[in-house]
Amino acid sequence: MSPRPPEAERLPALAAPGGELDRLVAEGVRTVGAGAVWAVGDARGTLGGGGRGALGQGRYARLAAGPDTLYDLASLTKVTALWPCAGVLWQSGRLPLDEPLGRWWPPAAGCPAGVVTVRQLLAHTAGLLPYTRFERLYGPDRAAIRAGVIAAPLHRAPGTAVEYTDRAAVLLGYLVEDLGGARLDALAARWAWSPLGMTDTRYGPLGAAETARTAPTEYHEPIDAHLRGVVHDPSARLLGGVSGNAGAFSTARDLARFLTALLDPPARLPWGEPWITESLREQTGGLAPARGLSWLVAAGTEPAEGTFVHYGFTGTGIWISRRLGRWALLLTNQVHHSRVTQPLTDLRNAYRRAVFG
Repeated sequence: MSPRPPEAERLPALAAPGGELDRLVAEGVRTVGAGAVWAVGDARGTLGGGGRGALGQGRYARLAAGPDTLYDLASLTKVTALWPCAGVLWQSGRLPLDEPLGRWWPPAAGCPAGVVTVRQLLAHTAGLLPYTRFERLYGPDRAAIRAGVIAAPLHRAPGTAVEYTDRAAVLLGYLVEDLGGARLDALAARWAWSPLGMTDTRYGPLGAAETARTAPTEYHEPIDAHLRGVVHDPSARLLGGVSGNAGAFSTARDLARFLTALLDPPARLPWGEPWITESLREQTGGLAPARGLSWLVAAGTEPAEGTFVHYGFTGTGIWISRRLGRWALLLTNQVHHSRVTQPLTDLRNAYRRAVFG
């Protein structure tokens, strides 16, 4: 296990019941309008956490947020499902990061995406088109969506700008499935979630028992109800709920296991220290905003500080700093209440400063 840095000694006090983090989240959920679950820890595991507020409005107002509440992770799917699967393939030599896709992946040969590399997909420097709901572009057929994503023109030359787009994760998801010989949900369960004991984590649609403890997201007019246990992202729904960009559900308890493993990878993990080290460093060649592989450098920090983050549109967020030897998570279903994000951004920034300085 990595030695604990001296500055981490203040974390238990911050994370104590009624302590600074608990008070900060309690005040923040009143502004955000959504319940929240939070936790912080180090390489030994969780040092503290809690839940504040209710999961929603109306009948959901009776449901308190807690460590066993399932959340639609939204874009956290990229780092909890797709990223570790890519790491398994990279560490086994099956996923070269710097070869153009068209040279070794037949579906990309002759397509504009054929000049893009896996590193560029993970760092969001691939020059892909901005995200647009796939049904508007390709219709509802899954095969047509796959063909359209692979054959789409580029937005700009690869390696010239950092532009976040879900297309990168969808395209990489297809590649990982082809190389792994299975759907992404099966690969993530086999390579990431099962080895870490993440028994709550899975792709949807969820069963009735799991849905009953899931935080609802937005009202969906076609079903005259809020989405719950079904992925919020419309393009991921078209793909059956299993995609590289969205679709996974998890709890604070499971995400704590995942983040702890990034600080002290178990020997049984098929992705581990080499992939984590490669990913949690600046990968954009000085282009802003700086990114690692899948991970974003946390706002208000420099790449050399080593604090990385990923957020989900539904209101989820995780942070990791190997230099400081600590991690943090903050899960909300803010999108259930509103798409106005500034209150959540303010809470996230205050929370990050409190934990990481």
